[in-house]
Amino acid sequence: MAETNNESNKLRISDSHVEVNGVSLKVRRLELEAPRATIVFLHDSLGCIPVWRDFPERLCALTHCNGIIYDRQGYGGSSPFTRERDLQYLEREADALAELMKKLGLSKGILFGHSDGGSVALLAAAKSPELVSGVVTEGAHVFVEEITLDGIRQAQKLFAETDLRQRITKYHGDNTDGVISAWIDTWLSPQFRDFNMEHFLPAIKCPVLVLQGEGDEYGSEAQVDAIVNQVGGSSLKDMVKFARHTPHKEAPEYTLRVCANFVTSLNSVVNP
Repeated sequence: MAETNNESNKLRISDSHVEVNGVSLKVRRLELEAPRATIVFLHDSLGCIPVWRDFPERLCALTHCNGIIYDRQGYGGSSPFTRERDLQYLEREADALAELMKKLGLSKGILFGHSDGGSVALLAAAKSPELVSGVVTEGAHVFVEEITLDGIRQAQKLFAETDLRQRITKYHGDNTDGVISAWIDTWLSPQFRDFNMEHFLPAIKCPVLVLQGEGDEYGSEAQVDAIVNQVGGSSLKDMVKFARHTPHKEAPEYTLRVCANFVTSLNSVVNP
């Protein structure tokens, strides 16, 4: 077990693998003494544990919460993909998250999801409300927009013409080709144009903070408004200035402050 000290709090960091539905998931635990809650971090379509950098540690220290970061199936140090993606892949990820939380003995948690991870967080809050006390989304998608597809096409070009593939290989290793295909080929497929998860939003009763960079190259403000206006509980909207698709990297101090305020405003004390 590694130990670090961030924001004047001793934060114990340990990595392990947890089996969920026959799939081995790499999990990082961030643990404090007497935490007030646990934040579960859900990465984006090219992400994994180290891609978060130090944002989870800083947010957990600021809010005195434990943290759980994990690589979804097919990413980083977790098992490779075992099936092709379809319109329900995010729902399956939400179900896997619920099972992981139960395996870890986490009776309730605050979900922080970036991009795909934000969509998973919303679905988990709708499908397993007993496990979720609050949600933070960052650049989440609830339907398909042309701006999203244009951004993915641009990324596809970068993979073909630059060293981007090599740069993410250090994170995903043998999973790299699967990670790229799972994102680009799925979202650009004709059948995925029908993806829409707005009908799940009214079932979300916990508080939700919806973040998006003003310059997000993968989604418009319509995504934010759809979430804020349709969730069944309270919601907050924040279009982050000077940020694109990843405010926690492009505007880290502001994003930390806003997220810490939201997390500490949640009244429920959950079992970490």
